[in-house]
Amino acid sequence: MFNGKTILITGGTGSFGKKCAEILLKNYKPKRLIVFSRDELKQFEMAQTFSLQAYPCMRYFIGDVRDKERLYRAFRGVDYVIHAAALKQVPAAEYNPTECIRTNVTGAENIVNAAADCGVKKVVALSTDKAVAPVNLYGATKLCSDKLFIAANAFTACETVYSVVRYGNVMGSRGSVIPFFIKQREAGGPLTVTDARMTRFWITLEQSVHMVLRSFTLSGGGEVLVPKIPSMKITDLAEAIAPGMSTVEVGIRPGEKLHETMITREDSRHTIDIGDYYVIKPETFPYRGPNGKPVPEGFEYNSGTNGQWLSVPQLRSTLREQGFDVR
Repeated sequence: MFNGKTILITGGTGSFGKKCAEILLKNYKPKRLIVFSRDELKQFEMAQTFSLQAYPCMRYFIGDVRDKERLYRAFRGVDYVIHAAALKQVPAAEYNPTECIRTNVTGAENIVNAAADCGVKKVVALSTDKAVAPVNLYGATKLCSDKLFIAANAFTACETVYSVVRYGNVMGSRGSVIPFFIKQREAGGPLTVTDARMTRFWITLEQSVHMVLRSFTLSGGGEVLVPKIPSMKITDLAEAIAPGMSTVEVGIRPGEKLHETMITREDSRHTIDIGDYYVIKPETFPYRGPNGKPVPEGFEYNSGTNGQWLSVPQLRSTLREQGFDVR
């Protein structure tokens, strides 16, 4: 569905945006692929890999999702928008709350309005497990963002379809614990873990891109698509990176949880299982996506009670595949 279409990625120079551009260029023939971000250096560096000479469809737009006028200019003639731009660092959001709100909430509102007025066919916004029952400002802003995109489907005289994809921690993305553990291993240890009981949903960057791209065919508007992904234990990740090395617990940081949730018991009342995904259906207007079976009463999708787990050998194998130095 991306052949011959114009696609724009907000936050396009981030980890997700670069991998998404790579996969789109490898597997499809878009008319234009627009990278929209505010970092001129990252755009310059990305253009060395995806140059206009090698990929004539590429466009690089400097801009900020806070700037509605710039979004209106960038969205002209765009068919699909992948909204990946966000301020994501939990401690930075706690210390700079208004900046986080302006990007994650006001920026989402600007995306919604610009897409509607410019005739964009479909917008898929990236969410996070931290948006569910949030305990930090970053999660709270992403919850607001999710709600804005869902509610946008109730616009009258607007044909734009808005959907949300929610997934867990991405292996190797900015802020990942993996490089931190490797650095501690190289220094002779020990590895510092926040809490030995901690679990997280865990996927690779490439998997996250494929999930988002597939959501364009699955989404009907107003739903939250939640892919079924495995969990891992933080202690197993430490063992995969530094076998036999001792660990020290340093305590959970402010704004962290022991386990992450992607679907709450309350949301399960209007959640269906469509195979590889759960779908949280919209409550205030008709659901137009694929049919599925309702999840059991009281269902909760939680990293600590998940039925799929990555073992230490699986983690080690996946880390090697992703280019990390694992012995």
